[in-house]
Amino acid sequence: MSTALVILAAGKGTRMNSDIPKVLHPIAQVPMLVHAMRAGSVLAPERTAIVTGHGAEAVAKVAQAEDEDARIVVQDQQLGTAHAVAQARAALDGFTGDVVVLYGDTPFLQPDTLERMIAARADNDLVILGFEAADPARYGRLVMNGDALERIVEFKDASDEERAITFCNSGLLACDAGTLFDLIDAVGNDNASGEYYLTDVVEIARDRGLKVTAVSCDEAQTLGVNSRADLAAADAVFQARARAELLDLGVTLMAPETVYLAADTVIGRDTVIEPNVVFGPGVTVESGAAIRAFSHLEGCHVSRGAVVGPYARLRPGAELAENTRIGNFVEIKNAEIAEGAKVNHLSYIGDASVGAGTNIGAGTITCNYDGVMKHRTVIGENVFVGSNTMLVAPVTVGSGAMTATGTIVTRDIEPDALAVGRAKQENKPGYARKLFEMLKAKKARRDKGA
Repeated sequence: MSTALVILAAGKGTRMNSDIPKVLHPIAQVPMLVHAMRAGSVLAPERTAIVTGHGAEAVAKVAQAEDEDARIVVQDQQLGTAHAVAQARAALDGFTGDVVVLYGDTPFLQPDTLERMIAARADNDLVILGFEAADPARYGRLVMNGDALERIVEFKDASDEERAITFCNSGLLACDAGTLFDLIDAVGNDNASGEYYLTDVVEIARDRGLKVTAVSCDEAQTLGVNSRADLAAADAVFQARARAELLDLGVTLMAPETVYLAADTVIGRDTVIEPNVVFGPGVTVESGAAIRAFSHLEGCHVSRGAVVGPYARLRPGAELAENTRIGNFVEIKNAEIAEGAKVNHLSYIGDASVGAGTNIGAGTITCNYDGVMKHRTVIGENVFVGSNTMLVAPVTVGSGAMTATGTIVTRDIEPDALAVGRAKQENKPGYARKLFEMLKAKKARRDKGA
């Protein structure tokens, strides 16, 4: 049976107090909507419809960057969840399989939960996703009779006996496309809010003699985000889960609670991560590397045996080969550092390639930007770059070459050559004493005048 996704992403999220659509706020540096789309992708959906509203253009851009085939529909007026799903009818025209309704602000749904919902569809016309709530609070209660879901009762309408139920409604469901839209057509808005609620389809389905059930999942999977506090809590949930997975995979986290991970961070076993390391998007660290304290990595690849930090920054395009060393207060951007090369202190290497076995001295800078365009620096193998060398790109340093401390390199250096490019030093006897006396006298006159 083929499957389609309808992801509701129209809400403004007033409690977020933001100009950004709610579903585009990030968890682990990925928009919530993308988390929901990736969760649904386990079903290999034939179609995906994203129901947008507030900030529709921005939401559509993110959705189609994740899935270029995603169909975007707009809910011009937010008239309830059933009304939102109804907007996807045209996008699913001709589709005859199962529709799974997800929410763009519910980012933690697990693949096995969706698979169990689809499996339950084999014996049921409508499947609702529920959860056992630690604090049911004002959630809608799922009233079960064995495996059959009899009704959903909102807290305000529930009896004392029904309020004691802890099995609660998540709002997610699975249903045959034709049946779903038939049920939605029968949903009314005779309620205090004047909205069309998706939960009403359960009662309508039961009245029509259809089989309805509920599948259960962990409460954490249904965690919704409606405020900045919810966003912070959701990110904390993701981080705790991701850290635990890394520990299980054989990664050493010396202070797990201080390590921040992105949704796509990949770290090989026997890697050691010291405290206060931040991983931005697009980072892969191979087995046996070491990322030392207070380092920040994004868009980079770190090979086996490499050591990064402490206090290092790897920016997009940084490619570290095996057994490289990137030390304290070093920044690497769009540069390849070949096997065994070292950039140990206080240096910036950008738009460059550094050959195997090369040593970059402290204070070295590749001057890659002329104010308009970026230029590349190429450094060969086994080069010794002296401290405080400025490499003015575009420039090439041949293998086996050396630069003297304080050299400004503006021309290519041939292999095995020594480059010295600094002003001639002059010593002026007694000038320091005379200068200090002059400055002290000037200060004394200024202080007296004050």
